[in-house]
Amino acid sequence: MQFPLDRINENTWEVPMAFSKRMRVPARIYADEVLMQSMKRDDTLTQSVNVAQLPGILKYSITLPDGHQGYGFPIGGVAAFDENEGIITPGGVGYDINCGVRLLRTDLTFKEVDAKKQELINKIFQLVPCGVGVGSKLRLSISELERALSEGIKWAVDRGYGWDSDASHSEEGGCMKEANPDKVSPRAKKRGSSQFGTLGAGNHFLEIARVQEVFDEKAAKVYGITGPDQVVVWVHTGSRGFGHQVATDYIRVMDRAAGKYKMWLPSRELVCAPLKSREAEDYYEAMSCAINWAFINRHIIMHQIRIAFEDVFNRKADDMGMDLVYGMTHNTAKKEEHIVDGKRVNVVIHRKGAARAFGPGRDDLPQDYKATGQPVLLVGTMGTASYLLKGTKRGEEMSFASTAHGAGRVLSRAGARRRFRANEVINDLRKKGIVVKAASGRIVEEESPDSYKDVHRVADVSHKVGLAERVMMSVPMAVAKG
Repeated sequence: MQFPLDRINENTWEVPMAFSKRMRVPARIYADEVLMQSMKRDDTLTQSVNVAQLPGILKYSITLPDGHQGYGFPIGGVAAFDENEGIITPGGVGYDINCGVRLLRTDLTFKEVDAKKQELINKIFQLVPCGVGVGSKLRLSISELERALSEGIKWAVDRGYGWDSDASHSEEGGCMKEANPDKVSPRAKKRGSSQFGTLGAGNHFLEIARVQEVFDEKAAKVYGITGPDQVVVWVHTGSRGFGHQVATDYIRVMDRAAGKYKMWLPSRELVCAPLKSREAEDYYEAMSCAINWAFINRHIIMHQIRIAFEDVFNRKADDMGMDLVYGMTHNTAKKEEHIVDGKRVNVVIHRKGAARAFGPGRDDLPQDYKATGQPVLLVGTMGTASYLLKGTKRGEEMSFASTAHGAGRVLSRAGARRRFRANEVINDLRKKGIVVKAASGRIVEEESPDSYKDVHRVADVSHKVGLAERVMMSVPMAVAKG
């Protein structure tokens, strides 16, 4: 479908409300010419316009620079809903609830790690089970799982995983307090009881990387980034089968609720319920459990990465400065306070494949980051780069404190398998000095760097628009794929 696009400035576009009498707000897109052309090739704009028609939406339906077609919302889609008149929809969160990222810094240098990167990635692959449906060595009873879902990262730290200081550098302190295991189905609990500390497949990865460029030395120093050739570690994964089951269960619930409340919907993928309804409250509490599950999952993986470094370098993790820079979420709906039309309002903000990016001064930030703003983690592919950015006050006004979470796909997984061969991808990466350890050749083909948008372009648009400002860029040394 062709949409009228008003160009607000170089990197800001809008489908105006005049396009459809059902649109309650404009559909705003942050992209340059190249990224916009990519969005026009799939249903990104259609989905953005659909979101603009949902009850209680405020200000804009937003699509970020990494936007591409998803389920319900576009991936890279953001919308805030009034707490009294709005809705909540699983299509605005996704199946992989709290797919998210962690960034660890180290005191190690490229020279120290480069010679041992194959040994390191082999050790990590041994300690962190990777792949579709793979289970963990950690098996929990249902009662113990319920306790974990309620406590989040604290549960893991109390059992010897990670450090006490890790929680303060995690979004929400590593725990959504609204989590209520009673709202989670027995099937979801069964799936979630045996997968803690596992990577999964798809675009999830563990990456040992070298800092290549620092853009903001002052902010970098606050975050523990010392300069080029410092080694850092990225962890990107989510809530696995547990979150998928929560989403599946509540899409059915919301399908019935949409009929019960006689809601007109632009797409069946946007089934929803009024925020004040029992169905919405139940979903929020179950979704919060899935957010906590993913927090714990990445926390245990981080613990195993520290062990791998200790084994390979025969030094303690704290002696190597393996501190958590930040752990953040994607794929969530959360209660936040934002300014709309000059008024401070309470909203439920859906971020689908989008990163929160609070500017300086927010109460939600760790004490040591309050003056600088929230670290924002924008991940690329196994052959390109990833970015550390910082949130801005300007971005809070423009996008409800949201920015891109990654490069965004340009090829479907099936399309990537048709175009690329695993051995060719691995050889190309080896020539760049990048070693890859993968559960299968298929995943290497699906996650070929050329299957994704240019992460540098995505980061550049985010920076230029003011959604978040660049602090550091790293490039891969060794990557583990599920």
